[in-house]
Amino acid sequence: MRKAFLKQVKRFPWITNVSLFGCLFAGGDFVHQWFSRRDEMDWRQTGNVAVVAFSFHGNFNYFWMRGLERRFPGNSARMVLRKVILDQTISSPIATSAFYTGMSLLEGKDDIFQDWREKFLNTYKTGLMYWPFVQFLNFTLVPLYLRTTFTGGCAFVWAIFLCFSRQSGDGTATAALTWILDLKKRLPSAEGEKSKGSEPSQTEMVDKTGHSEGKKP
Repeated sequence: MRKAFLKQVKRFPWITNVSLFGCLFAGGDFVHQWFSRRDEMDWRQTGNVAVVAFSFHGNFNYFWMRGLERRFPGNSARMVLRKVILDQTISSPIATSAFYTGMSLLEGKDDIFQDWREKFLNTYKTGLMYWPFVQFLNFTLVPLYLRTTFTGGCAFVWAIFLCFSRQSGDGTATAALTWILDLKKRLPSAEGEKSKGSEPSQTEMVDKTGHSEGKKP
């Protein structure tokens, strides 16, 4: 299966990389909603995330990776450092801006730059704690034809953070950590209520069996 996948990527690198990137990015929104409000899933929002990911992020990343490799070929320390710096000073701000403004545009907001103004800087600074290390591994170990797919896998986690930041966060890692800790507190109680609700009561058991101490002959 691995060989078949690699063969597919090599044969159709653009469509395979962009498709996987878009699916993984949209999956991040699904996971965020599942943990935040699974009873009221907003599929339109997930669709908007998918549109932004497929139409911009996946394509932009695909051609950006190839442009960097063409200009700075190889995986020597000097070349990798250059690519990481350029990625974080050019690609990262563009991608973050495209997410906030693109989502606002698809939702028909009057001011499509409101979320960008309020959360871009914090989001960018948070990204600096994550993406440089990811891209260092990407430029060092991953072959060019798989780099967008690798980025998409890492963007799955990042998309969860982005969707949280846009819905209820402020773009900071502190807010995201608080949300995660709050989830960990709520999940056990929710599971306990579910299991409690699934256990049949003594009255139900009596009604089902038709036997009780008072009904014994």
